[in-house]
Amino acid sequence: MARVTDAPKVVTANRLQDGAVVWLTAAGTWSTRVADAQVQTDAPSAEAALGIARASAARQEVVEPYAVDVVVEANGPRPLKTREWIRAAGPSIDAVPTAA
Repeated sequence: MARVTDAPKVVTANRLQDGAVVWLTAAGTWSTRVADAQVQTDAPSAEAALGIARASAARQEVVEPYAVDVVVEANGPRPLKTREWIRAAGPSIDAVPTAA
């Protein structure tokens, strides 16, 4: 089970259509940019955001939504864990190999 922290949080998932990493925005939509994610600063608002994300998963728009600890910087939220930082930065390999 994930450890609960007091850090601000954003909600992430993978878009079902193409597997892209997406972040829940204040409008309740999904963006591929972590900078667009709505930051939740307390447990009730984080749980409400997860509720919106779970409803999106039930509509088969995304899969496996969960909250991510972040630090808020000038450019927006930055995930604290390496795994989430990599997910936010985009694929670490070229998804479409080039012909040799």
